[in-house]
Parts: sequence; structure tokens; C-alpha cells
Amino acid sequence: MGKAQYEPLFETKKEKGRILYRLFATSLLCGIILIWSYRLCNIPKPGENGRLGWIGMFGAELWFGIYWLLTQSLRWNRTHRHTFRDRLLQRYGNELPRVDVFVCTADPAIEPPIMVINTVLSVMSYNYPPEKLSVYLSDDAGSELTFYALLEASRFSKYWLPYCKKFNVDPRSPAAYFTSQSASDAHFSEIKKLYEGMANRIEVACKAGAIPEQAKLEHTAFSKWDLYSSKGNHAAILQILIDSRDEETKDVDGVTLPTLVYLAREKRPQHFHNFKAGAMNALIRVSSEISNGPIILNVDCDMYSNNSNSIQDALCFFMDEERSHGIAFVQFPQSFENTTKNELYGSLRVIDGVEFHGMDGNGGPLYTGTGCFHRRDTLCGREFSKDARIDLKSARPGKTEENVHELEERLEILASSTYEENTQWGNEIGLKYGCPVEDVLTGLTIQCKGWRSVYYKPERKGFLGVTATTLDQTLVQHKRWSEGDLMILFSKYSPAWYGLGKLNPGLLLGYLTYCLWSPNCVATLYYSIVPSLYLLKGISLFPQVSSKWFLPFAYVIIAELICSSAEFLWSGGTILGSWNELRMWLYKRTSSYIFAFLDVMLKLFGSSNSTFIVTPKVSDEDVLLRYKQEKMEFGSASPMLTILSTLAMLNLFCLVGLVKELIITREVGLKYAFETMALQILLCGFLVLINLPLYNALFFRQDKGKIPSSTVVQSVIFALSCVAYVYY
Repeated sequence: MGKAQYEPLFETKKEKGRILYRLFATSLLCGIILIWSYRLCNIPKPGENGRLGWIGMFGAELWFGIYWLLTQSLRWNRTHRHTFRDRLLQRYGNELPRVDVFVCTADPAIEPPIMVINTVLSVMSYNYPPEKLSVYLSDDAGSELTFYALLEASRFSKYWLPYCKKFNVDPRSPAAYFTSQSASDAHFSEIKKLYEGMANRIEVACKAGAIPEQAKLEHTAFSKWDLYSSKGNHAAILQILIDSRDEETKDVDGVTLPTLVYLAREKRPQHFHNFKAGAMNALIRVSSEISNGPIILNVDCDMYSNNSNSIQDALCFFMDEERSHGIAFVQFPQSFENTTKNELYGSLRVIDGVEFHGMDGNGGPLYTGTGCFHRRDTLCGREFSKDARIDLKSARPGKTEENVHELEERLEILASSTYEENTQWGNEIGLKYGCPVEDVLTGLTIQCKGWRSVYYKPERKGFLGVTATTLDQTLVQHKRWSEGDLMILFSKYSPAWYGLGKLNPGLLLGYLTYCLWSPNCVATLYYSIVPSLYLLKGISLFPQVSSKWFLPFAYVIIAELICSSAEFLWSGGTILGSWNELRMWLYKRTSSYIFAFLDVMLKLFGSSNSTFIVTPKVSDEDVLLRYKQEKMEFGSASPMLTILSTLAMLNLFCLVGLVKELIITREVGLKYAFETMALQILLCGFLVLINLPLYNALFFRQDKGKIPSSTVVQSVIFALSCVAYVYY
């Protein structure tokens, strides 16, 4: 193609208002430096009241300031992407590459099969040539219920895919589509009836915990479960339910269907299975022998496709003749369909709407584990080279003389529990092992090999999933994320040393921002406890209102609160949502991050092992009702909840104690307190105000979402003990 005729397949635009933001950030930095200067210049002398507290405050503020500087790498150079699908189809209409889609599930009890197959059907229905599309379901539980659901889905797909293409529907998850649409014509009613029949059969089987005998007679694959022991102890099971190379595999309109494969890799108690990373690597090996698509999309089982053109959008970044050479993966944002209007438990809104755009401007976002398109070669360890070009039209495995059953038997060895022994899988090949956030670690190492990534946030969301509906689920999820990120910091792949000289400096700092999530707990805990306790003792830790040093504190606090709220609102959130986000910011840093930080420290000394917790995707009706009403769920006792309750009670007691003292001393005391300790009073008051839902659950609520009595007693005793120790 001549230079004059070249038209890019995508464009990149810089964020508007960058200059204004940089001026604002510079002014904020000046305020932070003035705060540090104040702390250093006014340290109480040895023996004076408040010296230790003052030094601790300086340490906390030093950490907050340095961490804020790191976060600026995510905001300094934000970029936005736009694709030109029409140019892609015009240029490569008949030469589009094959795409393999990996869907991973781990437990049918907390990831219901009906939800899993809705995700599968949504990705089977992409607006893409079906003969070039292959979908693989990895079932790490090896459940015959999940296989039965997939078998039912394979039959339903013969009707669903033609319907989607004929009426150009979106989303193409049947459950999501039928929920969002009302009956309009005979076609709609007919396909909905077929779906409901399939869903009913799956639900009946799941409730009974057994497969209908008729289904077992119709499909010999169920005999594979005759020797099944448990989800942690079973042989490999590979079933090609639909083979697009089979001329007899057609939908009701006579069109080829995408290849559909079920895989349950072998699991044995004596062999560590490496969680999702192990499942993904087994899929990479098996798919290379069946379809070998040069592009791989992986999605979690609860993250259905919401945009039928996502593959075409991703290919615009991979197939541009001049600018695609170094792109290893394209990351779509994680979005959720079940969030409340005001996002009760916080969200990824600012990460998706602000921070990942900033990472994209510095070399690309991290890999978040779902909604991500990869070049197969880069997942397999290929180094970036300016000279070598990757051919996205690589050869598909040829059709051999063996039939489907023989192929299945031959390839099951690739998913055996011993296949990876004495190999580089999990190290130099495939997803990395040994970390709860194997996806982030894998993306980091790919970028350290010279590749870059792209963040693409289309107007219509590419994927929609299910987010946590209880506080406990949210905190556990963030504990896993923050723990995994901190483990990366101390691993041999740490961006601090492994990425030095390999990553763009801004991207390196961006990775450090996430790696240092959990250490934030120390400074946040200090700020949540010490100023309030010193308030009771009448010791000021901040400058007086009349002092010139009061101004930088006031400016930094107000400016940062306004900025964070503005980012949240600019990303599409609500005012109350920004308040909920601020509350969850505090809760995560005073619970999830504490346990994540401690766990990593124990791992460094060999006292703990990695664990992977699958967040439940189902909740009972009472919990869901309270969630929809935006009532926080505190119903289950846990150490995290005890910490949150204790901190809330401690600040309440401190504020009540202050009010008591002010009433006794009246006007003189009131004037003196607000002159000398205004910021401490405001901080304590803020901590009480933001914990109002928690106080409600402690003392007033009568539903099952209230805080358990045992936690109430523990938190009151702990808080009173701290207050009594300081006060008396």
C-alpha cells in the first residue's frame, strides 16, 4: 500500500485540559512541600507533649505526599483511542485472522452454569466470521453440570446466532437481552421460549445435582465422569462440542457455527494447579492444536460480551500497517451491570475513566485478567523485535485423518497435571505462576520485553460483569488484588528493578502506584486514630487557624477532595456515588490492605502460602433487596469488620468526649478548641460522618444485614480501652 493511500485503523488523541491540570497539580505539590516544611520546622522538643504523635504525623504525610506523586503518572499524559472498523473491513474483509476466546470458570456453586453459558453464547455471537471464531470453556471444577449446560447452549446456539445476526441485537447474552427487551414479534417470542426451555432444564439439573438420564444416553461424553472424584481430583476432560471444520455443523440457516470446546484440565491433590493461570496455560496449549488463532480474547465467566463489534475494534489496533507492530494486548475496561445507582461499594470508575487512560499515554495499561485481546505469540513469551513482523494469518492446524474423538484423546495429555513438569510454562511461557494477580504480572513481563499495550474504552461498553453485593465480598476481593500487587513489588519481576530501563518511567511509576496499594494502610490507620486520640488530650497536631501554616493544609485537603470528586463525576458517577467511593477508600485502607500487607510480610518470611479466592456471583434474595435499596451489608462477622467497627467507635467516643469538655468549659474552651485544633475536630467529625451507615448497623438496624452482636461488643470494648488508656 502506497504511503499516500494509507489511512490509519485507529487514532489517538491527547486529553483536553492537560495544561490546566498540570498547573493545578503543580500548585498542589507546592502545598504538600509546605506541609512537609511545617512538620520539619516545628517538631516539638524532646519531652514536650505530642512529640511522638507529631513525628508520626510527619511520617504519614510524607507517605501520602510521595504516593500522591506516584499517582500523577496516571494523570499527566492521558490519551483516548478511536477505531475505524469500516477501514478494517474494507482492507482485510476476507483476510481477518482467527480469534480464540477463552472463558474461565472455577466452581458451579458460586458461578452458576446458566451465567457461564450466557457468557459463552455472547462471545459465540460476535459480529465476526464464525469459521474464524473458536470459543473454549475452561471448567476448573470439572463439573458435569457445567458441561451439561454447555451442551444445551451448543444446541441453542443454532437458533440464537442466526437470530442475533438477522436482527443485529446487542447485547448478545440471551439473559441480558431478554431482560432488557419486551415481546415485540413472533420471532422474539419463539427464541425467548427456546431460551427459557434451555434455562429451565439447566436449573432443574443444578437443583437436583444430577444430569437427566436421557441426556446421558444422548451424549457419550458423560461417561467421562464415571471415574470423577471431586473438583480437586479428576482426570482431564476435553470435548469438542462444535467443530467448524465439520461441514455438517451448521445453524438453522445453514451457516457454519464457531468451534466450541469444553476443557476440564486434570487436577490431582499432589500437584499444585496454579489457579486461573494454570487453566489459561492449558487452554493456550489445547487451542494451539485445534484452532491456533493468533489473537486470543480471555473473559471471566461472569463478564459477558455487551458489544458485538469488540473483536473488530481490537483488530484495528493489531492490524494497522504502521502503528500496530509493537502492540501486544488490547485491554477493555471492566464494567458491571449490577451496580447500584450510587455504587454503594465503590467501583473501578476512576481507574477505568482516568487512570488507565494515563497508563495508555505512557506505554499501555496493565492486563486486568478479563476483557483483554492478546497476540498469542506474546503470551507464549515472544520478545519484541523492530525487524520481525508477526503474521496474523498464521496457519491453522491441518485436518488430520483422526476423527474428533481421537483428537480429543490425543490432546488431553496437554491438560494433564504433570505436563508442565520440567518446562518453562508459568515462567517464560504462558501466564506467570506464584501470584494472586497472575494477569498483572504477566502483562508487566510482556511490556518489559519491549511490547506495549492499548486501552480502549468504546462508547458502548465491551463487557459487562457482576460485582460484589456485600461489603465482605468487596473487601475480600480488594484484599486479593492489593496482596498480589504487593507480592509483585517484592518478586524478581518487580517494576522497581526488573522494569527499570525497560519500561517508560511514567509506566513504571504507574505500576508502583498499584503495587503500593496495601502499604497505604499504615499511614491511613495512623491518621484515623492518633489525631482523634490527641484531641481528647487537648494536644494540637495541626497549625492554628490564625497561622499562615494553616493555609497549605486547608488548600491541599480541599483541593484534593474537589479533584477526586470531579474525577468521579467526570467519569460518569453521581455526587452520592463519590461519597460512597470515599467511604470505600477509607474502608479498604483500614481493613483489606492491612491483611494484605501482613500476609505479604508473612510470605516473605515463609509463613504463608498463596491462595486464590473466587468471589461469589450469587446472593440470597434478602441480601439483593438490601443491596438494591443501597443498604450496606454487614451481616457476617469477620476480623475486617471488627477493625472497621472499632475505628468508627473510637472516633465517635473521641468526638463525644470533646463535646463533653466543650460543654463544661463553655465559651472560652469552645473558642480555644476551634482556634488551636480546628483541623483535628474536622478530621474526627469527618470520620464520624462517613461512618454513619456503620453506626446505623451497630445500633439501630434490625435486619440480617446489621453488625453481629459479638462484633458490636468487641468493637466497643476495644475502642473504650484505647480511649481510657489515653484519657486517664
